[in-house]
Amino acid sequence: QVQLVESGGGSVQAGGSLKLSCAVAGDTVSSLSMGWFRQAPGKEREGVGIISRGDDSAVYADSVKGRFTISQDNAKNTLYLQMDSLKPEDTAMYYCAADPYYWRTLLDLTKEIFAYRGQGTQVTVSS
Repeated sequence: QVQLVESGGGSVQAGGSLKLSCAVAGDTVSSLSMGWFRQAPGKEREGVGIISRGDDSAVYADSVKGRFTISQDNAKNTLYLQMDSLKPEDTAMYYCAADPYYWRTLLDLTKEIFAYRGQGTQVTVSS
């Protein structure tokens, strides 16, 4: 059973930065398609970024492109989300998701398709 544990959320002013971590247990980061999605109260789930198992590069939502960066550390078995130039509209609960399927998309992150997800970490950006 794969377990995902997110950390790194918090409160920050607009323009600031945060780095989220997603520690993986039960499998290796390199053998999973992994991504981040977020959900704010009253809003639909949004896929933020994803690295498919069969790809070397991440794909990002237009809303975060150029500001957010996904990376992974195979030695620490951890996925990261570096968030820069944060905006109030980035305020949401952020979740890490993982799936053994070779190819997953941003759209997949908006649905209950990924096999595993973490408990979420809150990000609040004030203006």
